Amino acid sequence: MIGLGNMGAAIAERLLDAGYALVVHNRSPEKAVALEPRGAIVAGTAEELAAQADVVLTSLADDDALESVAAKVLDAARPGTVLVDVSTVSPDASARVASRAEAAQVAYLRAPVSGNPGVVRAGNLTFIVSGAREALEKVEPVLLAIGPTVHHVGQEEQARVVKLAINLMIGLLAQSMSEALVLGEGSGVSRAALLEVMGSSAVGAPFVKYKTDALLRDDYSATFTMSLMEKDIDLALRAAEHAGVQLPLAEQLEGHLRAAIDAGYADDDFIALFQFLRQRVQLDQEVVP
Repeated sequence: MIGLGNMGAAIAERLLDAGYALVVHNRSPEKAVALEPRGAIVAGTAEELAAQADVVLTSLADDDALESVAAKVLDAARPGTVLVDVSTVSPDASARVASRAEAAQVAYLRAPVSGNPGVVRAGNLTFIVSGAREALEKVEPVLLAIGPTVHHVGQEEQARVVKLAINLMIGLLAQSMSEALVLGEGSGVSRAALLEVMGSSAVGAPFVKYKTDALLRDDYSATFTMSLMEKDIDLALRAAEHAGVQLPLAEQLEGHLRAAIDAGYADDDFIALFQFLRQRVQLDQEVVP
């Protein structure tokens, strides 16, 4: 396992709990060392890790990180190794990794995930996978030790697009929830009452129920930051441009996310869109003569 951020560390813990012999590497070594008491073997470099692993999982922040780490892994990996990347990155960067993997005789699975660290630790993570089905069959037991659901959606970069589409829907849902709550509170409806009705209505998606408690407590500690959501919406817009389609709501959402980041919400959970909108309403009211 390479990349021990919030998601990568949770995935590593699941694999260790399942009894896998796990080698870990992270750019900040203290995160890897923290897993040693649980049985992980720490590799000093990505190359050292790749040389001794049959399956290499990567959980990385962005395109540049994936391409840099993948180059090191593919230089050292043995033919027949399977590289499984669970990051959310662009289809273009992923395709470049695929080309290098083919040249290195390494099978490559794009396997972005739906869920957050709490979902991982609860054993409920969903994988969205594209790549050779034979490679998936080889590593599926590993994936199922992490989470129970694996969707195979194609042979090439389809999984990347599906993940971006899902995150686009989540981002738009967060924006629409935030606007609905601002409307409700501004009209004298209690936040608790509106969230309760939302949760039991036709729009009561799991996401609504999942975010209800945090919204009631004004708890915007991040499960997925505003900055990461903005990055993913930007990736979705770039993918849309490549596909020759328009995403007008995504364009507006990106503008809202950037404004919230500029207002100081970059490291807060993206549901802080509500707090940002509420703050703007209060500021507007203060300047009304």
